[in-house]
Amino acid sequence: MPGIIVGIDGSHCSQRALEWGMNEATIRHVPITVVTVYQPNAGYWGRVAPYPSDRARAERARTELAQAEHARAAAREAADKALAGLGDDRPVSVTVKAVSGNPGEEILSTAPDADMIVVGARGAGGFARLLMGSVSTHLIYHARCPVVVIPPDDRD
Repeated sequence: MPGIIVGIDGSHCSQRALEWGMNEATIRHVPITVVTVYQPNAGYWGRVAPYPSDRARAERARTELAQAEHARAAAREAADKALAGLGDDRPVSVTVKAVSGNPGEEILSTAPDADMIVVGARGAGGFARLLMGSVSTHLIYHARCPVVVIPPDDRD
């Protein structure tokens, strides 16, 4: 789907990225897709049982569905907040998606023919980035379209 893809995670930086992306989509008259990625809970001790019972599978499915609904509701709330700041001018359309998995990979799979991807920089640099990885860095190196990284507003 062409247009602008904005990846959000609930942080202040991602809200700024969403506001910037909404404004850009409005100016360009293109659709915007807001993507939030949640990571499903693993089983006890951090891994899923190799042969879960039907009951365990059903419980895991209910839990993941609840997580998806919570993530989608939070993303919809963030999108509505950003839309409220635009006034009467709006993007062509706004789609909100909640998907599970690795944030960088899931944003890329949502955006195979996007015009642009927008994310916020959380500011984790140096050693912290080496430990945790960086979604924005992953997107910059693997996306087939321009990637806009909105910096934190507290930079000097």
